[in-house]
Amino acid sequence: MRKIIFIGLFLFIAGNATVFAQTKTDAVLVAKDTLKSNDIDPLTPAKAAFYSAVLPGLGQAYNKKYWKIPLVYGAIGTSLYFYIDNNKKYHQYRDAYKRRLEGYTDDNYAYLDKTRLIAGQKFYQRNRDLSALVTLAFYALNIVDANVDAALIQFNVDENLSVRPIIYPNDVTFKTNFGLTLNYNF
Repeated sequence: MRKIIFIGLFLFIAGNATVFAQTKTDAVLVAKDTLKSNDIDPLTPAKAAFYSAVLPGLGQAYNKKYWKIPLVYGAIGTSLYFYIDNNKKYHQYRDAYKRRLEGYTDDNYAYLDKTRLIAGQKFYQRNRDLSALVTLAFYALNIVDANVDAALIQFNVDENLSVRPIIYPNDVTFKTNFGLTLNYNF
């Protein structure tokens, strides 16, 4: 019986000693912010679009996507080349047709009759107009690309949210299974 009283008294003193041994502090606990703060500038897409409108490719340089600049100049330059070439040939056919109406036949197109000269004018005029539209489309695409790219740069794309392909063996048939996993880490 004496042992039980001794053990109970020991537990009572040990249990209360830890309570009295604690000191009370008035420290305020502040949780750390574990998310990185991204300074989002809402004017960044507008700046990139403006720069690309002023000089094609400048918006891509503003977004630090330097590899897109040769693509922009290649697309706009190629369509401008075809516009200039078709315009030159259209004027050649038109001038030859005008000279033919005046009675001269000493031009480069003496082997063509009037209907072929008119058909050549229409053909090169249509291609010239189409080349002008393609040039304007590439110019607009340059502006849209700079705007969208600047807007997408501000999104948080990290490994916490990912979709990955996965290949794993089936436990029963031992055949290979294919699938997609959606991972979200907190």
